[in-house]
Amino acid sequence: ELECVDEGLLQFCANKLKLLHLYELVSKLNSQSVQKDTPPSDNDLAKLLRLEEKDFHRLQTLLEDYKKENTQTTVQSADEKDDTLSLKMFLEYLEYEKDMINVKNMEDREYVALGSFFFWKCLRGESSTEEMCGALESAGFSPQILLSLLLNLWLSKEKDILDKPDSVSCLHSMLSLLSKMKVAIDESWDTQSVSPWWQQMRTACIQSENNAAALLSAHVGHSVTAQIIHGVTGKKFSQVIVGSDAESWEALSLDTEYWKLLLKQLEDCLILQTLLHSRVSKKSKKVSLLQTEPLGRLSVKKLLEAGKGGIADTVAKWVFKQGFNPLVLNLAQHKTNTDSTEESVEMHTNIFIEELEADAGLETILELLQLAYQQFPCSLEVDVLHAHCCWEYVVQWNKDPEEACFLLRSIDHLRCITNAHVQHGIALMMWNTFIVKRLSSATYLMDKVGKAPKDRLCRRASMGDTAMTAFLGCCSDLLQTLLEADVSSDEMQAPVLDTEDAWVSVEGPVSIVELALEQKRIHYPLVEHQFVLCTILYATMRFSLKSVKPLSLFDSKGKNAFFKDLTSIQLLPSGDMDPNVLSLRQQFLVKVVSAAVQTLCSSQKAKEVLEEELFPFEKGKNWPTLAVDLAQYLQISEDVIKRHYVCELYSYGLDHLGEEAFLQVTDKEVLASQLLILAGQRLAFALLHVQTKEGMELLTRLPPTLCTWLKAMDPQELQNVEVPIATTAKLVNKVIEHLPENHGQYSLALNLIEAVETIS
Repeated sequence: ELECVDEGLLQFCANKLKLLHLYELVSKLNSQSVQKDTPPSDNDLAKLLRLEEKDFHRLQTLLEDYKKENTQTTVQSADEKDDTLSLKMFLEYLEYEKDMINVKNMEDREYVALGSFFFWKCLRGESSTEEMCGALESAGFSPQILLSLLLNLWLSKEKDILDKPDSVSCLHSMLSLLSKMKVAIDESWDTQSVSPWWQQMRTACIQSENNAAALLSAHVGHSVTAQIIHGVTGKKFSQVIVGSDAESWEALSLDTEYWKLLLKQLEDCLILQTLLHSRVSKKSKKVSLLQTEPLGRLSVKKLLEAGKGGIADTVAKWVFKQGFNPLVLNLAQHKTNTDSTEESVEMHTNIFIEELEADAGLETILELLQLAYQQFPCSLEVDVLHAHCCWEYVVQWNKDPEEACFLLRSIDHLRCITNAHVQHGIALMMWNTFIVKRLSSATYLMDKVGKAPKDRLCRRASMGDTAMTAFLGCCSDLLQTLLEADVSSDEMQAPVLDTEDAWVSVEGPVSIVELALEQKRIHYPLVEHQFVLCTILYATMRFSLKSVKPLSLFDSKGKNAFFKDLTSIQLLPSGDMDPNVLSLRQQFLVKVVSAAVQTLCSSQKAKEVLEEELFPFEKGKNWPTLAVDLAQYLQISEDVIKRHYVCELYSYGLDHLGEEAFLQVTDKEVLASQLLILAGQRLAFALLHVQTKEGMELLTRLPPTLCTWLKAMDPQELQNVEVPIATTAKLVNKVIEHLPENHGQYSLALNLIEAVETIS
């Protein structure tokens, strides 16, 4: 009896019955195969999307590149068919409310499965779009829900869509049909207001991380909007304007403007994503775990929320994963600016011959980078990009200080920044955020042990000894760059940071370059003072020097000024320095020069090296020259250090280098008398220590004063006694040349020349 039946239960059963009928109908439509249309030609598709031939061709190229680089595929289990859905799931997720069907909240995968059940066959052109849309509308689906299901399906099937270009025309027909349903587009909608219907579609595209699918659906949305606007405006105004031209109406529509903006953003995003998928194949390079973490995927929404530096930041993260030479970024820039001179391109290209051989895939990367530069002339301006790369590398180094190569690369990128204001700000921020604390603990450790600390001690402080050496070298490079940037910034303007028109609505964190430009100017003398300490520490570690307490080379004022804010004014040492401190400084510089020559000599013995490669320790680090520069800061006579360098070279038997270095010395007379003793030690070894018969005979013929003098010589002070006598003869001639005749040792030198000539 009807009265006895609960009304709610009756309604429940009636609703479930309707759903069952719908399920049967959709399954039936899916099983009927329709006559497939011939796939549309490129020309048809271009017309459908209202694109000029060249624009359509560009779109195709972008999608091809994206497909090539985007090799991630979604794995589908064998039992999942796209157009089937279990009845249980269908009944579970759909419910009726007042003749309308609602979809319950469900996970993405299930939402896609539901959309797939309704629309996948239609998108492949295997089912009738009209019948399916008609059935779903009659069943009580709102067009908004259907649009949401359709878009979700489309955006999740990117790979299939790219393999089947004709699915675009199927999407176009479906979207046209859905848009014509009642309550899809509000009756009151006109060209001057934004329709929530199109806004819903744009929002889905903005949030999608499947850039190619989103770009295609936006093109379809734009085209259908234009088609409908043409219809609406045509109807309303055809009486007034004869032969109204679609273009002029399109220009008036607010929705069309929003579509155009979104198309530009999606294209930018696609180009960027294609770049981020490309990689340099590394043949032998050791890769850090930090470089293997995958990059997240991009969406327009993510970029709009990432702040002004978001675009450069994503590219910098990719550069870090690739680990290529910073000059690659400049080379792509040179290729983009076609007006750059042939020479500069040639010069840059030569640098890369080696890189290209080492890294397969660099050519593709250069092309993709150029394209990204053209899309983002402001966000990826080369200085901005180097600044972000510099920051990314130092952030990653900070996670693992053993990876000294990251800090070195960070400094390389810093040095590539051409605007001194940006360079100054980034360097100062690096110093304050990552460097100064570690440097001060390294300093106090070295001062405590009074020498270059062993690996175990270094590790306790923060990093191994090799990493520590590189770190100290980077600190001195960083401060040197900061000093240079401070000087150069007086000669140039700070850059104006612009944003591309399509991205002006970006919100989010302040960019690293904006922060850099807000930094206060440094106090030059204080940075110089800190630079001297860094170089002393670096030399101590580099040559494993013993008995050096770095802080003992400074007075109390000097010590107090270390590790202070570099923009502050501090009391620095001035006037005369304590003689004891000066004596320690001179001893230190002498040690550095001796160690440098020793390293040079052993590297020469290892293999015959070209002269310009004689200081292969570091890029462009010439320690003897550096020691002379330090002498100037430390109030030590530069000439004393230069003379010591010459004597060390001769002591090691590197006479050819000694002759060159001789020219740099100011007081050649003092140097000549120092070298006279060196020549005497060589001769003493040849005559007294080898003790050949001829040598003994010769000794008897030498003047007695010379004999006595030679016997007083100690050849053990020489580092290398095996020097040909002809070479020593040249040395004695050089000595005579620079000793005045009234010099106390002039006659001794003359006797020495005769002796050497007799021997040879």
